[in-house]
Amino acid sequence: MSSGPHIEVRELTMAYGDNVIQRDLSFAVNRGDIFIIMGGSGCGKSTLMRHLVGLLYPAQGNILYSGQDFWQTDAEEHEALMRRFGVLYQRGALWSSMTLAENVALPLTEYTTISPKEIGEIVSFKLALVGLAGFEDYYPAELSGGMQKRAALARAMALDPEVLFFDEPSAGLDPISARLLDELIIELRDSLGATIVVVTHELASIFSIGNNSVFLDTDTRTMIATGDPSRLLKESQDPRVIRFLTRGQAQEKDLARL
Repeated sequence: MSSGPHIEVRELTMAYGDNVIQRDLSFAVNRGDIFIIMGGSGCGKSTLMRHLVGLLYPAQGNILYSGQDFWQTDAEEHEALMRRFGVLYQRGALWSSMTLAENVALPLTEYTTISPKEIGEIVSFKLALVGLAGFEDYYPAELSGGMQKRAALARAMALDPEVLFFDEPSAGLDPISARLLDELIIELRDSLGATIVVVTHELASIFSIGNNSVFLDTDTRTMIATGDPSRLLKESQDPRVIRFLTRGQAQEKDLARL
């Protein structure tokens, strides 16, 4: 196993045709990090996640997993790398016509040769991990938004991934459900030893779960900070970072003292 970063991004430029979304991104995600991709609306947070999971090809630069260049592998190696990822999409993306058990079982039936009995045991275990023991036969429409997110998380964990990617996991959830999901993310990182990458703009989540981050700036179309969000709040001299991490309150307090 590599002793270097779990994920390393080097001089990455993301673009749709001639439209550059972000340029010159360089940062590292260490093993066991809960790494936050943050920034204002439209800065390219979800686009960066799509590059990291292999859905979009870089316009320039490299993405390495445990030292292996993601885009310089043959088709078989590339597919093997992608099997090490689990993804929780913003809207959950559960199949509405399938029960929770069928949703979680889908990656296992598609990509493994284990028996139906073993699949059933794994499915029940994964649902129990996210607090949904006994809900195997429920359909997504029968669940609350928070329960749907947890079911989608169980599916993302089906193949025991090394890296979990979450795209706005708290979107659409009430504050209590969002906090419970944050607590679950920390528990899963600690119990499974997974590296977790989270796209979010929610300050409560950023500070409660994140220990590393990258900040994407909309105007300059590049990163302007990286590191622990709490440390950035205390030490950053960039007003754009401070404004985002305080939602402008710090600036208001400074003006009030004048």
